[in-house]
Amino acid sequence: MSPTITTYLQGQVVEDEIELTLIELCQATDAPPEQVTVWVLEGVLEPSGRQPQEWRFGGAALRRARLALRLSRDLEINPAGVALALDLLDEIATLEARLKRRSAH
Repeated sequence: MSPTITTYLQGQVVEDEIELTLIELCQATDAPPEQVTVWVLEGVLEPSGRQPQEWRFGGAALRRARLALRLSRDLEINPAGVALALDLLDEIATLEARLKRRSAH
């Protein structure tokens, strides 16, 4: 039986540290501002700030907005459906992580 080699990596996720305005998020995702506004109203995205001019989106919002756009365009899912689908995908990821942790012990 060969020995198991474990390698530990340390890094920093840059995406989590960024902060985008509404316009920057729209440019990064190719989504129109009206679409992003609807996603905010549906709870798909949760920016900091009260008004659209003040909104700031973190790196996780960028990933989520890109996925929302794909669901919206490719599968023609309405905004409420996009919110539900993303919530379910988040729940699946949480459950998978929990299962991995349990199987590691």
